[in-house]
Amino acid sequence: MEGFVVHVKDVSESEFQKEVIEKSNEVPVLVDFWAEWCSPCKILGPVLERIAADYKGRFILAKVNVEENPKLSARYSVMSIPVVKLFKGGEIVNEFVGAIPADAVREWLEDSL
Repeated sequence: MEGFVVHVKDVSESEFQKEVIEKSNEVPVLVDFWAEWCSPCKILGPVLERIAADYKGRFILAKVNVEENPKLSARYSVMSIPVVKLFKGGEIVNEFVGAIPADAVREWLEDSL
């Protein structure tokens, strides 16, 4: 698809400052903390990716694998997954835990953006 911009990015500890904290000063960044073994994560992940595509750049979806990035999990008090945190201006402005339906995610986003 010509002109299609990907609004989903896998982010590691080394990239988090640049790709989430700094980028959130320009556009909101939605961070999905997940793991390969997590069934609810496998349900929520594609929902978030579809919504990111639908929103066409109104936010960026950053995916953080908690198994590969334990320091980020600790820094952001990730106790259970999936957990989604929305960053704006370098700060967390809203979050939710668990796999919620697409309509609920969209409503949450509209309230948060």
